[in-house]
Amino acid sequence: MTHEEKRAWIMLVVSVIAYAVYVVVVLGRVDGGPLTAVPYAGALLWTVGGAIAANIVAEIGIGVVNPRASRVKDVRDREIGRLGDHVGQAFVVIGAVSAMLMALAEWEWFWIANGVYLCFVLSAVVGSLAKVIVYRRGVPQW
Repeated sequence: MTHEEKRAWIMLVVSVIAYAVYVVVVLGRVDGGPLTAVPYAGALLWTVGGAIAANIVAEIGIGVVNPRASRVKDVRDREIGRLGDHVGQAFVVIGAVSAMLMALAEWEWFWIANGVYLCFVLSAVVGSLAKVIVYRRGVPQW
């Protein structure tokens, strides 16, 4: 397994866990009231920050476990990285357009923020999943 594939796995796992923690925390605060009244901002910021920190720590960990592993990217790694990024970026665009439409429709800030966060998570998950699949099955020939 290449270093870049390990990084894709880390991003995939960390993103899923961080978002699951966020959802559990927010749903745990409902207490019978409306979902839009839940204080979500702190949980959102902490899970995003925690995911970034966990990703960094995990990447440092794989470097410590295997210090002699090559960090050199070859042409295949660059192609796979670019393909995964292109796949994931679609969800960033979807999130931006969704947020704009929700703001124009004057939706609650809760829904706008959570829609953007979900699309960022989907971008990371789908992009990383695409990278992992291509590492396992090979680069498609168009």
